[in-house]
Amino acid sequence: MQKNFLKSGIEISELGLGCMSLGTDFNKAQSIIESAIENGITYFDTADIYDQGINEEIIGKALKKYQHRDDIVIGTKVGNRLTDDENITWDPSKKHIKKGIKGSLKRLALDYIDLYQLHGGTIDDPLDETISAFDDLKQEGLIRAYGISSIRPNVIDYYLKHSQIETLMSHFNLIDNRPECLLDRVHDQQVKVLARGPILKGLLTSNSVDILDQKFKDGILDYTHDELGSTVASIKELESNLTSLTFKYLTSHDAMGSIIVGASSVEQLEENVRNYYTDISLDQIKSARDRVKNLEYSQHLK
Repeated sequence: MQKNFLKSGIEISELGLGCMSLGTDFNKAQSIIESAIENGITYFDTADIYDQGINEEIIGKALKKYQHRDDIVIGTKVGNRLTDDENITWDPSKKHIKKGIKGSLKRLALDYIDLYQLHGGTIDDPLDETISAFDDLKQEGLIRAYGISSIRPNVIDYYLKHSQIETLMSHFNLIDNRPECLLDRVHDQQVKVLARGPILKGLLTSNSVDILDQKFKDGILDYTHDELGSTVASIKELESNLTSLTFKYLTSHDAMGSIIVGASSVEQLEENVRNYYTDISLDQIKSARDRVKNLEYSQHLK
């Protein structure tokens, strides 16, 4: 599998496993993780808030025997704090980030985290304080690199200008192509994109017709339900394998680091791997891109 380098030298697989869908059954999760490794996936993405920390514990336990391998990379996230009444509140403070890293390290059974990401963010955050917290953790050797997970252009732009982020995780696929407008800036800063939501809730799969009616009755972004249906049908005329098409669309960008795919079964994981390896030509990608709307961010611009 293709590996891409972050500017710190960390190497991540171009297809990564998004661990949120693994569930809380360790044996089931372990089988999916084992299959991922057997198929060349070496980047595993989690967050401290997934299943209230259980997800990190499962990842740590399942990957413990691979700690001697330098190519296994774990990314987790911080910023959402669980309150005493079990609600979630946003907290990008230095105090919370420095407390959060201790909890994640313990649950993951690690001495340091490869990639630590801010799990959201707004322009009203104490941005410099947040950045300082990540810089401190890197200097202390508790993290190797840091990044942000965001769909807010103003927040992304601030971090590109004022921090040493190495990754930007954002919702990105053939339909939701809004991040395209950021790619030049991201690439110039040697920041790699982690694409989440690559199959758009299942719409860009072989089950697109059912998913359209189940999950997109009101459309999405600039698409009505009918527009979305006709657009997907038009793309299918070029290539019936929508998942492979959107994967190859994503990897055609120089700034792409890893496509983050979820899996709740070994079969689903292996299907995603097969789709990753399916050959799609650049002409097909270009033709498909010409048949979808050019979407742009409309909020959080300044």
